[in-house]
Amino acid sequence: MSDQPALPVTFRPGRTRVVLLTAGVTIFVVISAIALLLEQLGPGERLSFVVTGALIFWVLAQLARVRVVADDSGVTVVNIASRRRLAWAEIVQVNLRPGDPWVFLNLSDGTSLPALGIQPGIAKQQAIADARALRALVEHRSVRDPERGSGQDQG
Repeated sequence: MSDQPALPVTFRPGRTRVVLLTAGVTIFVVISAIALLLEQLGPGERLSFVVTGALIFWVLAQLARVRVVADDSGVTVVNIASRRRLAWAEIVQVNLRPGDPWVFLNLSDGTSLPALGIQPGIAKQQAIADARALRALVEHRSVRDPERGSGQDQG
């Protein structure tokens, strides 16, 4: 299939990642500069400013780390606080419907797993293309149940 990317492939919200990391660095630098410029602060207070800036950066970096990695043996979904490895056969359907904040993977155990690495927030067309590419990989590599049908996407 021509719409299948070469493996391994990583899907991630590139623009959102750039915005989050840039904001994190900027916030850390500004808060640290304020801590150094305010002469009335003691060493402990300065340190608390820097630690607060570092904590904000860390939270934004956690938000920026989301991704979906597909390789020959399956898919790894990295969300904000979790990582899950799936065999190709476990993924029944890839969904990105209008209004969805990110892709949802319907799994063979009847559950649905959000895959935050493909999200239409800032780059809607890229997310749709990524969802289609992942769907093509799943359809090609998974054992399919014809009763379940294929996933739906925007556009």
